[in-house]
Order: sequence, then C-alpha cells, then structure tokens
Amino acid sequence: MKSFWTKLTNWELWPFYLIYTPLGFVWLYYAIRARHFWFVSPVNPTLEFSGFEGESKREMYEQLPKRYYPRTIYIDPTLKFESLKAEVKAAGFQYPILAKPDVGMKGMLMRKINNEDQLKYYHSKVQVDYIIQDMIELPMEFSVFHIRYPGEEKGVVTGFIAKNYMSVTGDGKSTLKQLIDEHPKAKYREEEMTIRHGENFEKVIAEGEVYYLSIAGNHNRGANFVNLYDQIDDQLCSVFDKISLETEHFYFGRYDLKCSSIEDLKAGKNIVILEYNGVGAEPNHIYDCGMSYSRAIKEIVMHWEHMYRIGRINHTQKGVPYWGFRAGYKYLMNAHRFFKRMHQADLDCKL
Repeated sequence: MKSFWTKLTNWELWPFYLIYTPLGFVWLYYAIRARHFWFVSPVNPTLEFSGFEGESKREMYEQLPKRYYPRTIYIDPTLKFESLKAEVKAAGFQYPILAKPDVGMKGMLMRKINNEDQLKYYHSKVQVDYIIQDMIELPMEFSVFHIRYPGEEKGVVTGFIAKNYMSVTGDGKSTLKQLIDEHPKAKYREEEMTIRHGENFEKVIAEGEVYYLSIAGNHNRGANFVNLYDQIDDQLCSVFDKISLETEHFYFGRYDLKCSSIEDLKAGKNIVILEYNGVGAEPNHIYDCGMSYSRAIKEIVMHWEHMYRIGRINHTQKGVPYWGFRAGYKYLMNAHRFFKRMHQADLDCKL
C-alpha cells in the first residue's frame, strides 16, 4: 500500500500516457489552429517527422558539425563478426566503447562494451542497425533545451539540467539488492534490476563505492536531474545559437551532451553532443525539481506553443509541407511496433 500511495501521489512515477492525457485537448487546439493534425511536422524540416519519434541518429549526426559529436561508425546487424572487428579496428576504437541502436529511445539497447567478447554478444542480440562510438569520459552530462525561430539568429534556452546516472553507494554492510530496495527509483524497477544486476544481488558493496545501475541519462532509466535554471544566461544561449545556426534547420529541441564543467560549456569548450532530440523531446527540466503536476503541464504547453508557431512559419514562409494524418499515423504505428520489439530485445540483452 505504501508503494501504491507513493506512485499515486508522485506524478513523475505515473505512466507516460497518464501524464499526457490532459494534453490531448491542447494538441487538438493547435491542430485546429494549424488546420493539420500533425502541426509539429514542419518544425525541424531536415529531421524525419521533425524528430517526433523514430528518427535516425545518423540523420542527426550528419547535420551536426563533426567537432561536436563522438567518433561514430554505423553497423548493419547482418555484418559478419570478422568484418565488424575489422571496421572497429580501422576506425581506431579502443575498448570500452559505446553501442546503441541507430533508431532508439529511452536508452534501450544502449550498452557499454568492454571487450571483443561483449561486442560479439551484443552484435548477435541487437538485430537492428546500430552505431558504435567512443566512450565519452567527460565528467558532466547536461541537457539544454534550445528554441530558435526561422530567420532569426538568436534563440532562447528554456531548460538546462545536469544528469546523475542511477547508482547506489555502498556502506560495506548492505548487499546490492538491499541498496536497490532502498533506492527511491531503482526499487520500482525490479524486472530491469534483476536482468541487469541479478548476478550481483548478494554482493556487498564496499563502503564509499559507487555502483552504477544505469549509464543512460534518461529519466525513464532512473537518472536524477538537477535543474540549473539559474545558470541560464546570454553566454549559454549564444553557444547554442551558434550550434543551431551551423546546423541551419534545427529550430526546436533538446541537446543531450557531455562537458567538463558548466564554465566550459558556457565558453563553448569541451562539448560533445550525444544526441539532438527534435519535437518529440520532453522539456525534461520538469522532473526532479519539486515541480507540481499543473506547473509541469503549463511548461509543456508553453513548448507546444513554440512548436506551433515555428511550424506555421516554416509552412507559410518556406513552403515546408505538413504531413497528412494518414502518413503520420502510419509512421508512428510502425515506430511503436519497432520499439516494442526493441523493448523485448533490451530485456533479452544481458550486458
């Protein structure tokens, strides 16, 4: 009953569809104003469906300046393993490396690969196009939500957070299972924790040792967010104005990145962009900051207003078409079926 009451009274633990149900009426409002159901589709014209869901990371990386993203190669899952080893060697990678699907979400099938045997296992399990990247060891991970209107050189940063991966810290007495059971987020993820860490459940974690339960900086993977709203200033905005202008057509979305410090980020130094998420990106600064549900809804609606306006400008002034209802619906249904298979593959992959 205590667990049930905790979930009921903490909106951040609600299922995604429940959080967004009241916003269905808001979506219809903007669809009517735009006279197109998929009013978001012209917002980022060089991303498929404006990055609403199911977009390729390759599509995103190829539009970013190369200096901003990790060394990356793209792997066909049907590639013979000997050929894969040759590609990894030719690219100059050193273990550990990072592997993740080219089309992914919520950190599904994202794995740290420590050696060749793990790569062989991952390659046998993933069954979709995936990418291999350098592990970026910079100490801090951030999300920056940036919005810029077409034809304008200056935009705004509406959200800025630091991410802490889900972890437990040992006390020299408690087993990993006991620490997980006391963790405010991990204790609600029993199936995932058992699959990923079950073999270590009886291990006593040394005092002061940090044991990472996930290396994904996603809220739905248990990461904790620290709202840095008070750090948003003209210096930070100018960094992302510059990146946005270099990509030309990224107008609305969230940059997930690593950097050495907030000071370096504001100076435009030591930045590695992990992903750019388009109109499907949540303003994830609504989480882990004590924000009420009603205030979070207002924040999402404010971002949707920007999406609507940018879409109208791109459509009326630049001729970017809206997607038809049938085309958008078919695209999303295909994406949902794809991610359902991915979810199962993620559970089956024991790395």
